[in-house]
Amino acid sequence: MGQGLKYTIKKVNEGEDELTLKYQNVTPEVERVLKFMNGEQMRLVGVSNDVKAIIEPNEILYVESVDGKLFVYTEKDVLRLDYTLSQMTEMLSGINFFRCSKSMIINIDKVHKLRSLASNRIDATMQSGEHIIISRTYASNFRKRLKGVSEDD
Repeated sequence: MGQGLKYTIKKVNEGEDELTLKYQNVTPEVERVLKFMNGEQMRLVGVSNDVKAIIEPNEILYVESVDGKLFVYTEKDVLRLDYTLSQMTEMLSGINFFRCSKSMIINIDKVHKLRSLASNRIDATMQSGEHIIISRTYASNFRKRLKGVSEDD
């Protein structure tokens, strides 16, 4: 109890694609996965150049808090959202996002390359070519997350 949702990902070379969810209680994390499985994906509304735009989490490269304002970066746009970084961390926690510093959340699925740096930091090159530094405070949990180990383990 008190642990995050554990998951196993396995690529198969034959047979049908299958997604199974086993749960005892409907926690917020389980609820997000159920909504995803039922096609009810989360959509966020952001503002870019005074125009509202709808964005889905899978389009997000990273989220950054700058001077108390929250920005979402995609390969094409930068959108301003009316959430705090803590709210976004909670909203995206059941998806493949990771808090990589005090001011930033990255989409693990959009990481192209990783390189270890001095002082136990990690340089994550995003699909866009941008470099995001994962601070040493968060690097250990990031490595565990990549290995499929819950941060609470």
